[in-house]
Amino acid sequence: MLDLSFEEQFRCAGYKIICGTDEAGRGPLAGPVVAGACILPEGLVIEGLDDSKKLSEKKREKLYDEITKKAISWTVALSTPEEIDQINILEASLQAMRRAIDGLSIKPDLALVDGNIDRDFQLPAKAVVGGDAVSQSIAAASILAKVTRDRMCAELHEKYPQYGFAKHKGYPTKEHKLAVYEFGPCPEHRRSFLSFLERDREKLEAALREKRESHG
Repeated sequence: MLDLSFEEQFRCAGYKIICGTDEAGRGPLAGPVVAGACILPEGLVIEGLDDSKKLSEKKREKLYDEITKKAISWTVALSTPEEIDQINILEASLQAMRRAIDGLSIKPDLALVDGNIDRDFQLPAKAVVGGDAVSQSIAAASILAKVTRDRMCAELHEKYPQYGFAKHKGYPTKEHKLAVYEFGPCPEHRRSFLSFLERDREKLEAALREKRESHG
């Protein structure tokens, strides 16, 4: 449950402008990892705000509109599939969060970072484990990131409809894995996430045969 006074402890410690940052998309096989950064006005309460993973798509979209209207400053940034393959998903996620913070129109005094790592940020930073469930600013950033990434996946679906991105958002569902096996990876797939193609080859081949037989 969000603690509406969570940021207050840091203001009492002398930090005046506090941003939250979080990412979406660490687990998918395809697409970027997207990070949000958000500075909310002191004392603002956004009804229904919570960890983006606990909210319906409709609720996230509504909160996204409210956050973007009421935030003092907000941004989203990403790391590409190529960057994820080059530096690994953890480093790419941190990189996206740093980029989001750098993109804020107002420079914060402190960044509250969802997770347990706060290294190499160009300002004071505090890692908050489960931060999107306790901090309003981190929860807001999580919604910015999630909604943005889901919209990007809808665009990917238009470009590569055979993979079903609009439905699974790039996550490793059975259907998604089978589509990658059947059609091969597209440019948006993270090559370092595709070891299942070799590991599960026999299982995938059997599933593909079953699919083709069921379609005549």
